Amino acid sequence: MKAIGVLGVGALTEKVVRGLRRGGRRAPIYLIPHNSHQAASLARDFDCEILESNQAVVEAAQVLLLGVRPENLKSLALSVDLGPQHWLVSFMAGVSHRDLLRLFGTDRTIRSMLSYAAETNDATVVLNPSNAKVEKLLSSLGTLLALEHESHFELATVASCVNGWFYFLLHDLQRWVADKGLEPEQSRALILGSLSDCVEYAKANQHRPFAEIGRSITTAETFSSLGLEMIGLHQSNAIWGAACDIVLDALIERHLRAD
Repeated sequence: MKAIGVLGVGALTEKVVRGLRRGGRRAPIYLIPHNSHQAASLARDFDCEILESNQAVVEAAQVLLLGVRPENLKSLALSVDLGPQHWLVSFMAGVSHRDLLRLFGTDRTIRSMLSYAAETNDATVVLNPSNAKVEKLLSSLGTLLALEHESHFELATVASCVNGWFYFLLHDLQRWVADKGLEPEQSRALILGSLSDCVEYAKANQHRPFAEIGRSITTAETFSSLGLEMIGLHQSNAIWGAACDIVLDALIERHLRAD
């Protein structure tokens, strides 16, 4: 079993480690000695070991999971020396393979994007490029999606941001239902159930476009169509596209600055 080293114990990498352990991964997992609260929690509850330095983690592991804050990336890279035996798996948005090569001196890099659902082994795990060893390592975290082109991976980064936005949409819908009189627990279950129903039905009808399914539900003179007309009147759908555009533009601009 290949040992795993975590270079940066943050909110996302913590959930990745939890998901790996819950998914049955028993290989040693080593943590760098920073963010002591989260690292101590993983060491105590998920059989991880905190080592004395960043380089000690690198020397003990073969697969390195990278997830530091952007402002700490350069200093981390300067503190470690990777060898030909290492694979570097980066969960850092906007940091290209070229950036990783320049900073860490290795081209054995895999970019990955996933969500907090990695903790419960229900995430969509996007990889660029495909790599059998890394896919095997991360497969327990959810559903794998390998993308061969880095430009396509940036679209996955945008989709990952959309994941975060959904929570605010859910919050607003739950609050509306609760404000009308339903108990908070019931309103939460109602909104989550509506979203889950939508996702599960779409999965069961892979051949049908989303809009086609939606039109089959929001037919003329139904209550569903009444609400949809209001959404269209306020151009709410266009707002989602604009939000995606601004994130993608920021990613492209970052790459241009790095070059």
